[in-house]
Order: sequence, then structure tokens, then C-alpha cells
Amino acid sequence: MKFLAATSLIAVAACQPAGDTPEASSPEPAAAIAQYDAATFHQTTSFGMASSAGHAWSADDSRILISSDETGVFNAYAVDPGTGERSALTNSETNATFAISWFPEDDRVLVTADQGGNELNHIYVRELDGRLADLTPGDNVKAQFIGWSPDGTDIWIATNERDQAAFDIYEYDTLSYESGYVFENTDALQIGDVSPDGRWLALVRNRTSADSDILLVDLAAEDPAPQLITEHEGNIAYGVYTFTPDSRSLVYATDEHGEFNQAWTYDLASGERAPLIEADWDVSFVTYSPSGRYRVSGINADARTEVSIVDTETGGAVDLPELPAGELGSVRFSRDESRIAFMIDSSTSPSNLHVVDLASQDHAQLTNALNPAISEAEMVEAEVVRFESFDGLEIPGILYRPHGASADNPVPALVWVHGGPGGQSRIGYSATIQHLVNHGYAVYAANNRGSSGYGKTFFHMDDRRHGEEDLRDIVAAGDWLREQDWVRDDQVGVIGGSYGGYMTAAALTFHPDAFDVGINIFGVTNWVRTLQSIPPWWESFREALYDEMGDPATDAERHRAISPLFHAENITKPLLVIQGANDPRVLQVESDELVAAVEANGVPVEYVLFPDEGHGFRRRENRITASEAYVAFLDEYLKGEEAAE
Repeated sequence: MKFLAATSLIAVAACQPAGDTPEASSPEPAAAIAQYDAATFHQTTSFGMASSAGHAWSADDSRILISSDETGVFNAYAVDPGTGERSALTNSETNATFAISWFPEDDRVLVTADQGGNELNHIYVRELDGRLADLTPGDNVKAQFIGWSPDGTDIWIATNERDQAAFDIYEYDTLSYESGYVFENTDALQIGDVSPDGRWLALVRNRTSADSDILLVDLAAEDPAPQLITEHEGNIAYGVYTFTPDSRSLVYATDEHGEFNQAWTYDLASGERAPLIEADWDVSFVTYSPSGRYRVSGINADARTEVSIVDTETGGAVDLPELPAGELGSVRFSRDESRIAFMIDSSTSPSNLHVVDLASQDHAQLTNALNPAISEAEMVEAEVVRFESFDGLEIPGILYRPHGASADNPVPALVWVHGGPGGQSRIGYSATIQHLVNHGYAVYAANNRGSSGYGKTFFHMDDRRHGEEDLRDIVAAGDWLREQDWVRDDQVGVIGGSYGGYMTAAALTFHPDAFDVGINIFGVTNWVRTLQSIPPWWESFREALYDEMGDPATDAERHRAISPLFHAENITKPLLVIQGANDPRVLQVESDELVAAVEANGVPVEYVLFPDEGHGFRRRENRITASEAYVAFLDEYLKGEEAAE
């Protein structure tokens, strides 16, 4: 076994892919593209908008609140919308710190951070003098920002300080920071949203993975008890988007009327329901501008997000100037609604911050995230590609084909498996994938059955069958790659994180001849232990998780049967394992034991342990370390002797 001890942290960019067919590409000669190290791809700057849609702009609209990892660790920054100049508001050198919201009337800021990736997020006030005040202290406390009281004098925050499994809502005075109860969540329901007038609270009960309910609480009532508003029969999933700005209606998600989640409204006074947004794909989100004049919505259209901005007074789309290619997201209106800030992201460029003046149509790009040492032309455009799986089911996926790959110059390839289990590989910039492709590895991110984004039937095809047909889809994706004349049919591997890490280990365990190598990134290897040790703050969807994966009290035998750890003697192909020591979801012991078992087989196994990471990467230093480990491992064990020549 090779063991690398790592001392930093970063996020293996979740796969995000796109396009037509592999044959549609016109690869450049390999000699035209230089090879770069992982640092070149990862020394981009990740930018993210403040999570509060209504307070991303300061009270006087002179600054925009964002998060950035330009120092290698995420911190909060204020951006001048006229010049793009950034000022650091926090200066953490260890824990990733993310921007939430400006205060309604002054320049204080709310931010959030956990401790070394343990997911126990606290909420802090960044005072005017730069000090951070922890509003939610406690060793086992997890907190989330809910919103502001109608008059802006209280911060509404949900924490599990009373009961680790349940999130109660508290209001914190903006001057004294003293707190008091708003709602005691005795049933450990999932918190949806609070209406702008502070009267209504929407909650979600996740009964199964296919069936959920919405409950409303009238916080002004003498007895503010949750009332069911989605009584139904059969499997229908309901969720919460937001309330309308006038607090008259709840905007909610439902798949009652077809395969996809649509946006409907529920009149809080009459109970009347009406469709708001209907599409042939899932409605991903609905938000509003501060006054409610503008509505912003997103559609998950074949792994791409299509954003619409509608003027609710006219019903027409808001005019925007010609913008750079890519996906528009995180739309934030200024307080006076004269300008919008947003991000644009593509498979060849990380997200950048843009601003548009709605009256003049003046547009400015305020950031340049891509490392100037490399150009977009040297990146690889992603393509949406589908193939038929073992049983004829069409499986969508995202293909990255290296420049110069051809029948005369075939390349090794990897099947990339997303997390979840119900995740989705989507189009967007991934430094990890671009680094792999730059070093000659094709990457196909397969959205196996059970992935979200392709309708509820497709999504539920793997319920209580994980490690079976969904795993066979991944094996079939490897077979499909081998059929391409530009792929080396004797050099195909599998890689994935979280549930994708499980699928990687499971492929090597239960289909030992399907792939030549595997890279397991913080993946589950022992479902018995994982499902028994889920974090207590997952209580609101524990039942739904057990419905999908199986209850450890009754399905332990099946969980053992699909867990690679208990069958590791079958692993005969080289394996690389990546693990965060602070991971609360996949405990380090799982990776420790798998590595020891594979080593006992006499099979090459490498292990990279990050002592300051949790379930994923947040620090650039660790992203670079991990990416270099992937390429070095693949060069040695997938390309083999050819790489050394």
C-alpha cells in the first residue's frame, strides 16, 4: 500500500458535464495542447453569491456580498459593482467561511462556517470592526439562516441546540443578539420557508423518497401547530420553493401532474391552488426581487439550467444584453431593483460575477476566475451523450473528450459516478475533470438510473436496489466507452465521490473484470454501519432515506450483501482511496478497513487521508493534492508501461 498523509483541504469539483455526440467533436492534434499540472486548473478562483437572495446587495446598493477562495480558503468579500474591487470581510486561514447576508440597514454581515468539514455550521455576525460574533455556539450545534423579521430587527435562525435531531426556529435581536423561540419543531420536520410578513411557516414531512407533504404553521395563532395542506393518496412528492412577496401565497413544488416537479401556488386565505410554472423538465427554483415585481426561475433542462426572469407587472421576459456563453445563475436584484448581479458558468470557465443595469443594459463582468496561465481554448467542451444500457434503457451522461483523441490516437477513459445516490452530473466547470482530460483521459459522467433530473420514474428505478441495476448502468457505460474507436479498450477505469465512491468500490468488487482501475473518493463501503451512524441532524429525512436505501433494522442482510467491505477479497484491480478524517457521513474507519482488505489481497492500493477535510474538499491545497494523486495513480496503473516510455 502507498499511503499519502495530506494536511490541507479542498473540494473535488462535483462533476458537471454537456453536448451532442462524441462523433460531433473535431479534436485538435494532441501536440497543439500543452499539459498542465493540477495547480494550473485549481488555481482558479471560486466565486459564489451570498445565499440570501434578498440581501446580497448592501443597504445602499454600493456593494455585493460574495464568497471567494482566492486565498485558498473560502471567505466573505464585498464587491464594488462599478469597479469590481473586492474587500475581504473575513480572513479565515482554516475553516471555509461563506457569505449569507448583509444586515437590512447597516454594513454588518452574516456568515457561516463549520469546523474542519464536520458540517456543524455556526452562524456569525461580522461586526463593523471586523470581529466575528458566534450567534450559535456549542460543540454539537448546527445552524441555518432562515431570514429576517419583517421590520429587520430580528434574525431568524434554525438550530438543533434543543434536540440534535430537530431544528427549532429562534429570533435573534440585531442589537443585543439575545434570542427567543419562534417555533419549537417537536416533530423534527424539514424547514421550508417563512413568509415575508413573518406569519406563515412552511414545513415538509418526507414520508418516503417518493412521497412527501407540506404543512403550514400560522405563527400568529394562539396555538401555532402545523396543519397539513397536501392531503393525498399514493406517491406524490411536495416541496417548498418560497412565499410570494405579498405573503398571500406559498409557491410549492409537486410532481402530481406528471414526471417532473412543477411550480404551483397555494392561496393562504382560500386554499386555492393554481399552476405557476409548467415545463418538460424539473423546475429547480423560484425566487423574487425585493418588491416582488420580478420573478426568477430555473429549469433543469437536460443537465443545464435555463433561467427565466419575468416582469410580473407585464408578464414579459426581462431584456438582457448579449452575455458570455454559459449558464446564468444566482440572480440577485439590487435593493432598488435597478440592477441585477448574477454568475455565469460553463464547462470551460468557472463562475464569474456579472452585473447588468436593467434600464441602460450596461453589462460588466466583475471577476476573472480562470487562471491566466491557461485559456478556455485549451479546455474541453462537455457534451451530453446517451447510450443504451444492458436492458435497453437509455442512460444520459456528460462526455469530456480530450483534444486529439481519434481512432489513430485512442486514449484511456474513465466513467465518472456522481454522488447522491440521487444526484446528477451537470454541465459546469470542473478543475478536476479538466486536469484529467488535459492529461489524456476521457471522462464520461454517467447519470445512471436513480439520478435526478430525468423524471420521477427514472429517479425511483433504483429504490432499494442500489448496487444492482444502477451499478450495471455504470458497467455498461464502461462497455460503451470501449466501443468508441477513439478509446483504448484495455484502459477504462471508474471514479466517483460519496455514493459514486461506493459505486466505484462496488464495481471493482462485484464486477471485477469490468474496469481496469478504480478511484474511490470518500465512498461508502459498509452500508450497515453508514446507515446506523447517519448524523442526527438528518432526522427530517431519515425515514425517506431508509425507504430508498432500506432500513438497517430490517434490511441489514441486503446492506451487507451490497457492501464492498464484506466482499473485498474479490477486488483484483488497483484502487486509490481518498478520505476526509472529519467526514460525518462516511467515517474514516470505512476507508481504513477497505484499504487494509485490498492490501491483504496483494493488490496495489493507495490511500490519501486529509486530516482537515470532511465529506468533500473545500481548500485549494487539498484539491491540488487529490488531483495530482488521481493522475499519478492513473498514469501508473491505467496507462501502465506506456506512461513511462
